[in-house]
Amino acid sequence: MLRLVRTFQWKKLSLALAIASLLTAGVMPGVPVPFKSATTVYAEQDKTKSLQAAFESAAKEFGVPVSILMSVSYNLSRWEHHQGQPSTSGGYGVMHLTEYIQSGHEHGKGIDDGVTPSALTDDPSLHTLSEAAQLLNVDPDILKQDPASNIRGGAALLAKYARETRGELPASESDWYGVVAEYSGSTNSEAAMAFADDVFDTIQQGMTQQNSEGQQLSLPSKAVQPNIDTYHTKHSRPSKPGDVECPRNLHCRFIPAAYQQNGNDPWDYSNYDLADRPRFGPDIRYIVIHDTEETYQDTINIFTNPSSSVSAHYVIRSSDGLIAQMVKNKNVAWHAGNWYFNMHSIGIEHEGFAMEGATWFTERLYRSSAALVRYLGDKYDIPLDRAHIIGHNEIPGLTPARQKVMHQDPGPFWDWEHYMDLVGAPIRAKHGNKDIVVIKPDFKTNQPEINDAPAQPSNFLYLYQAPDFNAELIDDPALTHQNKKDGFSVGAKASVGQTFALADKSGDWTAIWFGGQKAWFYNPHGKNAVNGKGTLITPKTGSVSIAVYGAAYPEASAYPADVTPNVLVPLQYTISEGQSYVAVDKMKGDYYDAPVFTNDPYMTSKEIKGNDEFYRIFFNHRFAFVRVSDVEKVRFQSMTEDEQDE
Repeated sequence: MLRLVRTFQWKKLSLALAIASLLTAGVMPGVPVPFKSATTVYAEQDKTKSLQAAFESAAKEFGVPVSILMSVSYNLSRWEHHQGQPSTSGGYGVMHLTEYIQSGHEHGKGIDDGVTPSALTDDPSLHTLSEAAQLLNVDPDILKQDPASNIRGGAALLAKYARETRGELPASESDWYGVVAEYSGSTNSEAAMAFADDVFDTIQQGMTQQNSEGQQLSLPSKAVQPNIDTYHTKHSRPSKPGDVECPRNLHCRFIPAAYQQNGNDPWDYSNYDLADRPRFGPDIRYIVIHDTEETYQDTINIFTNPSSSVSAHYVIRSSDGLIAQMVKNKNVAWHAGNWYFNMHSIGIEHEGFAMEGATWFTERLYRSSAALVRYLGDKYDIPLDRAHIIGHNEIPGLTPARQKVMHQDPGPFWDWEHYMDLVGAPIRAKHGNKDIVVIKPDFKTNQPEINDAPAQPSNFLYLYQAPDFNAELIDDPALTHQNKKDGFSVGAKASVGQTFALADKSGDWTAIWFGGQKAWFYNPHGKNAVNGKGTLITPKTGSVSIAVYGAAYPEASAYPADVTPNVLVPLQYTISEGQSYVAVDKMKGDYYDAPVFTNDPYMTSKEIKGNDEFYRIFFNHRFAFVRVSDVEKVRFQSMTEDEQDE
């Protein structure tokens, strides 16, 4: 999920889809009608009309070609209204009209500074909802709730931008190219032109699709060649082109994320840090799988915004698997909300909304992403397994407070089993330790109850306090206020590919050590898990309990005098004697100090390496770290030490 703070949770709304033709006789295109309240508008609506008719009606009203209007909408929302709920950047409806309001700002480096940059909230491209409402002279809430009104608002904006940039409505569809680029909302010329290219590509190819609300829409293919000379880049921030790091057989483009100093303070900059990984800077160990909770285009707009403090290395489009690289892999993108994982990872954003699942996670997206992961794994020697190809939901916070607000994407409907098959690393039984349990329900048939989503294939198992469906689900001290069966609640769930130590068995139930407690899942005839391999660790003999951490930073003595040490803070969990966990990496503490904007990281940044050693472990729904000095390996008479470490 984008590293901007989530502004919504999906809820089922009782408001029915209302489609209206709000045309007023004799009204000129783009001229506001008398102000109408929500009550007045809903009273006038003809609910028998479809979204297709709403597009055609709005196009005629405002003089915008219906092909342009529909393709702009498709490339921003895939014609999804999302039940009137906003995206993470405050985008509403099928035309993605924005009203960005945020009380706090989550810094992508993993620092919650509680301050929202004024440049972000004042950006006009993040407030097109109110602009469209003013053009129509209606209540902005109508544009949020009613898809037809939302479409009219988008058409009114397109007409307005045409008059502002060209002095009139273009007579030819080809000449709408510059207007479409303007509608993208991006100040980055590459991003704006890429959006306009996509809009015209969609027109040329045509598109027929049924959205999640059952509306059937069709955009016939049309041979329209864009006139790129209609887009003037003088107001766009120039950026340097670069070679995309991508397999040759994939459709990839390079659109650089913003990297600039904001004002006079070198500590105030965006949206990533320069390094020269792996030659200078931390080694690359992990690939982090995200979903955007945002549209592809708006994700790009956010990453190219110098005030947004967030980025990822790649963004993948849902409809066709198109890949946009936005940060060079040698640099440290701000995507994980945990600086340690940022340091050591490559982040891949997938266009989609987690709670809409397969609506967005298309086969083309899965295959494009898997091919990219295979390429990155080979290039950077990253193991292709679920210990190193990880979800954002598996990344811990650096402190107890941060653990409570870490992200949950790519969510319960990401098909890890299929994805890892495509990566070339299927999750299957290994000839190894029967005391190591790999979670693996069959995705197609695994449909646990979720409060806020219809029954559908899911990637997790619920964990209970006892081997009984009538028992309570386990508690998580970091997530005390969540409904445990909501889709985004992760505290009582074990996901496909996560690996744990066997704690107990009882009939059709299996228990694992999970987050400092014994947790039971239903496992008749072993159908929901397979055996795995790894190093089992347990608290050293004589230890009542040990601490777990969200990073593996060096000891204070390893830091130079001009760098303030990062003190590791224990998370709100402990591992008690008798419990064991699967360790997947052993490493010495390290830290990449990159505090300021720079053109040469060799001159301003520092690699700090310590001597304290850590294990990274599968702990609960997230990874955690323990000090090697606090644990010992679990010994098994039937296995050699080398076999345990495989």
